[in-house]
Amino acid sequence: MADPSSLSDLPDDARLWIHAADGPLSDATQTALLDRLSAFIDEWTSHQHAVEGAATILHDRFLVVAAAPRNGDISGCGIDDLAHAVDDAASDLDIAWVPSLHVLYRDDDGAVVATPRRTFQQRAEDGTVTADTPVFDPSLTTLGALRDGQFERPARNSWHAQLLSTPANA
Repeated sequence: MADPSSLSDLPDDARLWIHAADGPLSDATQTALLDRLSAFIDEWTSHQHAVEGAATILHDRFLVVAAAPRNGDISGCGIDDLAHAVDDAASDLDIAWVPSLHVLYRDDDGAVVATPRRTFQQRAEDGTVTADTPVFDPSLTTLGALRDGQFERPARNSWHAQLLSTPANA
């Protein structure tokens, strides 16, 4: 069985998918989710070739799946298979995912917050969030970007800067 947390075994150019849960996941839920995905990853194929993959949970909130196909790229069907496996596991475990157009950031207490973009903009206007607020970018597409620290960084250093009421360089 593949080690579900073996992201370190994959190359920087491995494809990446990040799903944000709508709340913190308990240890038991994390284990169950990773066990289910490990079973899928063990059998995952693309164009009839095995896909080397791994999954982990970051910050008790983010499911991270990375994959490096052994021959070429991952087919649309292979990606769809992953999406179905993630959705099925989430449904079975009563996990809801944050909508893709929400902004994820850390509040002053360090908790991960998910909010619609407009609400994030309003919080920027009232000073609740600033250019220094740590934000998350679940749209990363490579494991190398995750390793390089592009997943969590100050809003000023991310695409989120465009949502702030102050210029990105302020």
